[in-house]
Amino acid sequence: MGEGPEGTVRDLYEAINVRDVGRLHQLLAPDLEWWFHGPPEDQHLKRLLTGEAEYIAFEFEPQEVAAFGSTVVAEGCSPGAVWVHAWTVDPDGVITQVREYFNTSLTVTRLGYDSALSSPASSSSKDSAGSTQCLPVWESRLHQRARKSLPGLVLAI
Repeated sequence: MGEGPEGTVRDLYEAINVRDVGRLHQLLAPDLEWWFHGPPEDQHLKRLLTGEAEYIAFEFEPQEVAAFGSTVVAEGCSPGAVWVHAWTVDPDGVITQVREYFNTSLTVTRLGYDSALSSPASSSSKDSAGSTQCLPVWESRLHQRARKSLPGLVLAI
């Protein structure tokens, strides 16, 4: 069993690929929140994890997995498709949310406070709360293999 949120997500993909239903039940919250961006016919992961389809030919082998606190992003591709999953893992190692992007480029940004932006010398505003900015922390790379234009979305964490 892997450690931390990234290890949990790697365990999940291993359980998916060997069809270990018991392990999937341990890793996924029963009320898993799901968000999908893509054509409805491409909801392969949902059909597999909900038992709607016992077998699908689609493989989920992530080429990249990156963790940002409790959010873990995984990206993979197969013939004619690229996918990105953004998983939320709770402190107990249970996955509570998945955001799935199919044939979509994704940029993950972290909302952050920049004290330099709120200093009197660099800002004419007297906003005592300071300023926030989006700091890019991860960007899809495999979408370039699709050789077609894909929509791009930003996920703020």
